[in-house]
Amino acid sequence: MIIYTDSIQHANISHELARFFFSAFEWKNRRLLHEWSQLDRALEQRDTIEYQIMRRNEQGLPTMYLITYHIHSICGVEQLERLNEPGIANKPIFASTFLMRIYLPENYPCVDAPAEFYFLTYDKEGQTIPHPWHPNIRYFGNFAGRVCLNNPDTYSSLAWCVERIGHYLTYDRYHAILEPPYPEDLKVAEWVVKQGEPQGWIYFNQ
Repeated sequence: MIIYTDSIQHANISHELARFFFSAFEWKNRRLLHEWSQLDRALEQRDTIEYQIMRRNEQGLPTMYLITYHIHSICGVEQLERLNEPGIANKPIFASTFLMRIYLPENYPCVDAPAEFYFLTYDKEGQTIPHPWHPNIRYFGNFAGRVCLNNPDTYSSLAWCVERIGHYLTYDRYHAILEPPYPEDLKVAEWVVKQGEPQGWIYFNQ
């Protein structure tokens, strides 16, 4: 499912993409166009994931997306202030909607300018909103919401990354063991190993 912030109707997306395809772009813009086209095709028939274009470059190509996941997933735990203390059961708390921003730096897709994936933790009014509780997504601190994709190279498409992160939310994919590639959030990883797996709380999608 796709939402366009600049009032482009879904029926016209193929026409707009076609217009770009016949333009002469430098290689970076050709990559931006390719990513947009792939993402559009991948999510066209999806009800659980949609995207919005939040920013474009001078050539009109997307450089920032907002991804909305309509996926039931863990967004925190009970008694957070006593996380992983002996004898304390930190049962999971769930949400059904999560917002993620994709930012493409100016030099994307150079090796030193990879795409950045962050789940939003606040809305436009500054109110907190649910963000995922997952060992490969930062939950605590100044970098809360940051997604670790276990070091995909810059050839990994945005569509592939968006799909993979969807599997994070369903806990079909996670890495909670303290060995390479290390978890993004060690506290959440500890919860997964000590409580989430033994109690079966992370298997809610099975």
